[in-house]
Parts: sequence; C-alpha cells; structure tokens
Amino acid sequence: MKRKLWTRDEFILVFNLYLKLPFGKMHTGTPEIIEMANLLGRTVSSITIRLTNFAACDPYHQNRGVKGMVGGIKQCQPIWDEFSDNQEDLIFLSEQILAKKQNQTIETKFDKLLFDIKDLKGETKIREVKTRVNQNIFRQIILGNYSGKCAITGIDIPELLFASHIIPWSKNEKERLNPENGICLSSLYDKAFDRGLIAINEKYQVLLSDKLKKRKEADYYGKYFAPIENQLLIAPQKYFPKKEFIQYHLDEIFNKDN
Repeated sequence: MKRKLWTRDEFILVFNLYLKLPFGKMHTGTPEIIEMANLLGRTVSSITIRLTNFAACDPYHQNRGVKGMVGGIKQCQPIWDEFSDNQEDLIFLSEQILAKKQNQTIETKFDKLLFDIKDLKGETKIREVKTRVNQNIFRQIILGNYSGKCAITGIDIPELLFASHIIPWSKNEKERLNPENGICLSSLYDKAFDRGLIAINEKYQVLLSDKLKKRKEADYYGKYFAPIENQLLIAPQKYFPKKEFIQYHLDEIFNKDN
C-alpha cells in the first residue's frame, strides 16, 4: 500500500497543535492528539511523531539538549522558520485551515469573539478578525505553557486568567505571538503588570513598584502584594520569558507614571 504523503496544510495543523500543547502531553493518550489524528485521517502515532519532529526544531529544546525525533526535521523546519519570520500570518493561516477541516469558517468558529464586528467591511474587518483570532490563540498557547495556572498565584480558573504580554502587543509586531513574550497571570496581577506596578527580573522574581510600596499601610497591600515580593514565578512547561523582553518591560514600563 502506497504511503500517504504529508501535505503542507497537515504540517501547519500539527505545528498549531504543538504550540498549544504542554510538552508533557505529547503522547498517544492525549485527547487533542486523538482529535487531530481523526481530523487528518492519520494514526495517533503519526501525529505524535510529527509533534516530536517539531520539538526537534524548537530552539527551547535544542538549548536544553533535548533532540526530539530528528528523522522528520527537514520537513518540519521550514514551517518553524516561517513561524519565526512571520508569526501572525502563519498562526492565522493555521486557524483558517483548522476551521475548514472542522467544516466551519473563521467567523463561525470564533463567533463569540467576533459578534460585535459583523457590520465591518473589507480590509478593516479582515484586520480585526485576524487580530482577535491571533490574540485568542496566543492566550491558548500561554495558558498551555503555564499548565492553565497563574504564574504568581497558581489560580487555575480559566475565566480569571490572561496571557499577559511582556512587550505590549502594540509595541513589537514581530514578537506579538512569541510564547516567550507571554506570562499567564490572573486578572489583578495581569493589570498590575500591564501598568508597570509589578515586574519580573531576570531571575524570574516578582518586583513591586515604588508606587505600590507607598501603600504599605493599606490592608490590600498586605494581602495581595507583600506576599509576592521576590517570589519566583511558577515555572512554565516550555517557554520561559525571554530575558530581552523582561529587560524591555523593566526599562520602559515598570515604575513609570502611565
């Protein structure tokens, strides 16, 4: 029986899954892998192998000395390189392909995200759809990277969790969807991080701003801020915050009046 060759779309879909899955879930019993296998008409083992091929392309694992399965790296590397060069287009394309495989459109699949822009037209609508879908996927990637828990408190209620950008979305287009540019934080600390009231240093410890420390006498300071000063972030599954991004936040956002 002739072996069915992998298509570019199939590689892109497995890469999409690779970004969303914690590394420890890349095995044949994982529901998301089983679902992808059914969607593509392939075996669960073949999807798992492709995921480990992508792990072999991943600089994070290369730096750890984890090689993954290098046998299919030549086929997966171009997709990884394309993501590195143009994250936004590839992520959006992967979601378009996934929606089509699921017999949906982007608009129907993400209707809850897009309900209020139905009257927009042309390029304006395309741009807004792409932005919202990509932000949603970034959130999935970051929550998966932190096992669905706030990196400060360990809160695991999805409705309270945010994918906090270290370099803000509006400040660096190239790194908007880089998993190393996100931290999973619950709502209070997401807002505090975004406004420069807290930060993390290069040792991944939480810092408190001077503005916060002026409120030491307040009850809320003792409950919500004093206990987290110098606390280490809960370690992510794969992608630690990139130190250049941390430095940007320290230099440009932390302890600033904004």
